[in-house]
Parts: sequence; structure tokens; C-alpha cells
Amino acid sequence: MQFFRKSKMKSIFFKSYYLKYLAGNMRASTFTLLFSALVLQNSVAFAGKTLDSVKQKDVVTCGVNTGLAGFAQADAQGKWSGLDVDMCRAVAAAVLGSAEKVKYVPLSAPQRFTALQSGEVDILSRNSTFTLTRDASLGLSQTVVTFFDGQGFMVPTQSNIKSVKQLKNATVCVQSGTTTEKNLTDLSKANKLDIKPIVFEKLEAANSAYFAGRCKAYTTDASGLASIRAREAKNPKDHIILSDLISKEPMGPMVKRGDDEWLAIVKWVIYGLIEAEEYEITSANLEQLKTDSQDPKVLRMIGKSEDMGKLLGLDRDWLARAVQGTGNYGEIFDRNVGEKTSLGLKRGLNAQWTKGGLMYAMPIR
Repeated sequence: MQFFRKSKMKSIFFKSYYLKYLAGNMRASTFTLLFSALVLQNSVAFAGKTLDSVKQKDVVTCGVNTGLAGFAQADAQGKWSGLDVDMCRAVAAAVLGSAEKVKYVPLSAPQRFTALQSGEVDILSRNSTFTLTRDASLGLSQTVVTFFDGQGFMVPTQSNIKSVKQLKNATVCVQSGTTTEKNLTDLSKANKLDIKPIVFEKLEAANSAYFAGRCKAYTTDASGLASIRAREAKNPKDHIILSDLISKEPMGPMVKRGDDEWLAIVKWVIYGLIEAEEYEITSANLEQLKTDSQDPKVLRMIGKSEDMGKLLGLDRDWLARAVQGTGNYGEIFDRNVGEKTSLGLKRGLNAQWTKGGLMYAMPIR
């Protein structure tokens, strides 16, 4: 590796020296073109290998939750579904031509980042909060926020607790290796609540402890609490999720750092799902739009005019396949966690920016 770096540096030095020589003997425009070509050559040389690996395996390996209704959950036949799952399915559709070409790896909170760092998974799509520490120190790259959330608390309805400030000296179930655990400590110190955390490595253990009455309250992301209540409670009405939110929890998929090509693909597939909703491109009307639409933005997105896929190392139909395989972001949200599901979540912050939410895709152009 050291020899390679020295050789590379010598090559770059030689090219720079040679360019200086040429610069004095040719027009500025010609020099600029030559310099740009050499820069492009070096950029291509450093392209990552994840895309090649995924194509060779013919599968996207996706790290997901061990079981969180609405986000990542396997049924009795082993079929996975959920908002986080659909992000991986969309990438598989864009890259491999089918949303079914995904291998799911269930990961606990402490396992998740190690699995991505080691290359065990190609994408980590496991309700993980984007933070400075995770972005700057774990060797991972955050992609796009797919769910805006906040940390909440669930308590038994009969406890008559209405606010987190009523949790003084209370025992609270929490999962280890999460931002949730740290936020709980900060809340307790800042408000002198002397909360007593009961910490569990696995989500299932935390769920069981709370419903068995070992903790006075349970804390995690508010969407997670809704999922746990819907799936685990004998009677969901016996448990209330407090309106207090004590943190910002912007969550989305992560990839291993050092592969800009793969990072770009994952980012733009997600942006594409969000922008598809904005321009009302759905899994149901996609084929009709290919024939009837006159909107330049729509035609560009579905591959009927400019070829945007080649910039990502994909073909022109990459986004059309993603939308066909999973639906746009709104379809994904409504199907997995929306108001008509057992979770019953409103769009709220996860609505389009044109409708008062925070979902705002970078433009595909």
C-alpha cells in the first residue's frame, strides 16, 4: 500500500510537471481540456468496488432491525417488510433490476455499525439516527433522512403520567448502544430526575421487561414505541405514548465510507423516491406517464429523455424500476407506518416540503 501511494504521488507529480511544460506551449483552452481529462482519469481510478461486488453477487445485502413493525419485520414465511426494508428493495431494483434481490441480515443495536464497517452488509437500513459522532468517527457515510423522529416515552395508561417530568426516580427500560440511552441520561441530569435506567442489549428483552412491569416507562424513538405497542401489547389502549419528545432523531440508511460511487447510488435512489412523490409518479401510473407525460422533469426522472443513470453507473431506467418495485416515498410511508396501518402515524415532519413537512429531495437534473 505504501509503495502504491508513493508510485501514485510520483505519477501525479510527473503529470503536473508535464502539464506546466505543455501550458507554455499551447492555448489555454486546450490546456484546460487536457487537465480536465487527467483529473477525470484519476477520479475513475479511485471509484469504489461495492457496485461491482453487488452485481457479482446479484444481491444487495441489507442490515435491518431484528424486528420492528412498520420498519423491518419478517412474517411467518420469512418475508421482510417495512419502511427501512423498502429502501434496500428500491436500491436492488435500481441496480439489479428486481426489488426481490435483497439478503436481509437482522442486527441488534450494538452489532449494526460493526457489520457495516466489516463489509458484512452493503447498506445499513436499521432506524439509525444521523449524528456528528457517527458521521465523523465510525468510518461510515450517512445518506438521506428517510424518517424524521424524536425520542419519546411510553407508560401504562393507569399510571396517570402525562409528562416526562413526572418520571422522577422512575425505572425506565432502554436499549444499550443507542442515542436513546445517552439522551435519557442527559434528560435525567438536566432536570434532576434521578431516573434509573434498566438497560437491555436486545430490543426483544426490553419489550418483555416493560410489558412485564419491570419498568415504569419505556423510551425509544416515538415511531418505535408505536410499533412496539401495536405489536406487543395485549391491549394497545392500556399504554400511552407521551406527547413530550426530548430529542431530534433524523434516521436513514448508512454505507461504508470510502466508496463514493456506492454512496451516490444509495443517496439518489432515496432522493428519487422522494421526488417521485413530489411529481406524483407512482407505481400505478408509471407506465402511463412514459407514454403520456409532457413534463420535462417527469420524463427525465423516468428515463424517457436525458439519461441520468449513466452518471451513477446505472442504466436510464434505474429510478423507474425503483418506483415500480416499491412505490414512491409516500406509498412506502402509507403502506408501512401510515394512518391506515396498526401504527397509525401521521405524515407530520415526514410530509413533503410542499405540504409542511421536511421531505425535500435534491433535484434530479
